[in-house]
Amino acid sequence: MPQQTIMMLEITRENDLPKNFYRQYHTHLYCHRGSIRFLFNDQKMECKAGQFLFWFAESRLSGLQFSTNFKATVLLVAKDFLTDNVPDQGWGISAMLYSRIHPVKEIKSKRDKKKILTNFKWLNERFLETNHRFYEEALKLQMKLFILEMWNLFANDYEKRKHSVQTGTLYEQYMQLLSEHCLQQREVQFYSEQLHITSKYLNHLCKIHSGVTASEWIQRHARERIIILLQNKRLNISEIADEMEFSSRSFFTRYVKKLLGVTPTEYRNRLG
Repeated sequence: MPQQTIMMLEITRENDLPKNFYRQYHTHLYCHRGSIRFLFNDQKMECKAGQFLFWFAESRLSGLQFSTNFKATVLLVAKDFLTDNVPDQGWGISAMLYSRIHPVKEIKSKRDKKKILTNFKWLNERFLETNHRFYEEALKLQMKLFILEMWNLFANDYEKRKHSVQTGTLYEQYMQLLSEHCLQQREVQFYSEQLHITSKYLNHLCKIHSGVTASEWIQRHARERIIILLQNKRLNISEIADEMEFSSRSFFTRYVKKLLGVTPTEYRNRLG
C-alpha cells in the first residue's frame, strides 16, 4: 500500500493540508467551528460548524477561504483506493453523482457527528496497522465499511432532497430531476416537459439561479456520470454505452470525445 493512502488531520488553515491535496485525495471534512468558503463547479459554497463536507479528487475546486477560528477533522483517501473499493456500484454511482452537486451536508445529531469521527478514526487506525497479518484485505474491507456507513448517513439527506421535486422552486425541481434522469436523458426538452414549461424558460431560470444554462447543466451531469462509469473497470465500454442508452458504441464514443476531449478508450488508458 502507498504510504499516504489514508491521512487523518486536524486543521485550522489551508497550510495544514498537503499541497494540491484535492488532486490526489477524496476529502472528508467535519467542521468543528468557524467556516470554510470555496468555489465548487463555479458555485460559491460554505461549510460551517456542525456540517460535513465531501470533495471528490480532481473536483473543480478553488478560492478556499478559512475563517480565523476555523477547526476541522479531515480524512483524506487516495482517489484510486476509494474508487476501487466501492461496495455497490449501482448505489455508488447515484451517491457519487449526488455528492458532486451537494458536497456540504448538515449533521444534526451528536450521534451522527460521533459516527463520522469514529469512522475516520477506524479507517485511519486500520491503515496504520501495517503489522496485521491480513493487512491489505482488512484495509480494503474497512474502506468498504466506511463507505457504507457514510452512505447510510447520506441516504437520509438524499431522500429529503428528493422531495424538492414536489415542494421546491422550478430550478430545484430541475436539478433533482437531472440527478435522477441524466444517465439516459440528455435533452432540455425532456426536463421542460416534466416541469410543464418551455425549454427556453428553463434555460432562463437556470441562468438566473446559477449563471449556467439548463443544457450546460446536462452536459456537466453527463460528464460526471461518464467519468464514474469509466473509472469502474468492471464495465466495458459497450456496457457503459448501453447503460446510458446510446444507440451505438460509436455514437457514445463521439459524445465522450466532445465532453472529455478524449475517447473512452483513451480516457481509460490514462487511468493506467
